[in-house]
Amino acid sequence: MPPHREPRRRSPPLPTPRGPLSYEVVTALRTGTDPQTPATTDADPFGDDLHLALYTLYELHYQGFADVDEDHEWNPALLALRRSLERPFLAALRAGAPTDGTVDTALAGLLVEPVGDDGHSVSHFLRDDGELWQLREYAALRSLYHLKEADPHAWVIPRLYGRAKAAMVAVEFDEFGAGREADVHARLYAELMEDLSLETAYGHYLDVAPAEVLATVNLMSLFGLHRSLRGALVGHFAAVEVTSSPGSRRLAAALKRVGAGPAAQRFYDEHVEADAVHEQVVRRDVIGGLLAHEPALEPDIAFGIEATGLLEDRLAARLLAAWRSGSTALRAAPSA
Repeated sequence: MPPHREPRRRSPPLPTPRGPLSYEVVTALRTGTDPQTPATTDADPFGDDLHLALYTLYELHYQGFADVDEDHEWNPALLALRRSLERPFLAALRAGAPTDGTVDTALAGLLVEPVGDDGHSVSHFLRDDGELWQLREYAALRSLYHLKEADPHAWVIPRLYGRAKAAMVAVEFDEFGAGREADVHARLYAELMEDLSLETAYGHYLDVAPAEVLATVNLMSLFGLHRSLRGALVGHFAAVEVTSSPGSRRLAAALKRVGAGPAAQRFYDEHVEADAVHEQVVRRDVIGGLLAHEPALEPDIAFGIEATGLLEDRLAARLLAAWRSGSTALRAAPSA
């Protein structure tokens, strides 16, 4: 990909607020003033307003925003506001993703691959019935993560040691192209988007992404930016790696069926092979190594797995309800 088309060469513009919480965040960043801390007790912990506010604050730790002072990353007032938004989200996750505290139980459901479409699987739907416009919507929405793929998980590396750390770095090394710029997974995803005639600029589709999408990305940042949630981030990473290979196989088949280009298929083909290996490494060495060093983190790892499933199920319900009715899953028509 030529340097002038690199998705992350420029920071994205600030998003359009969706309510009082996100308005406070966006206004503070636009004007350079400290935000007020609005009440969050009545905010929907899975709603658009809270999740856009959280996403915007988390993004200060990644690519930032155009014309926003980079020092806002550690602005104490913004951090206090972020914490007030994280509390109801985390409480809702714990309430909605109960676990018996064991990793084996949490992983058990992920290790059973359904024979066919159970009516709740996005990848099965897209493989069997998905149309090109639906695959384009899916790719646009998932770009909020995949254009920074594996970056949130890198936060956990300084918080691990020994076998868990070595294994985590090995998996991340593959995610970042194993030393080859052309194979960085975020770049492969940008090429997938090009094949689907989508805009590849980082963060371009933020304004059309519903809360269910933002929540899946915010989950990674929430877990990654808190050392106390390092076990939950490892659990999230395990859930992603366990489910990635079969899901990627179905998505590659869907793209082939609708005639998408080779770059689009390559992204998912790469994940079919790589994540089948990563699954074993994560389960045996990342989780196994972490539990050997810090067995008290097992309930947190299980929680991370269950919370990931909760949010992915919410996202699937949103997408499938829209598509089966012939409607868009986007909040508004995309500009590209």
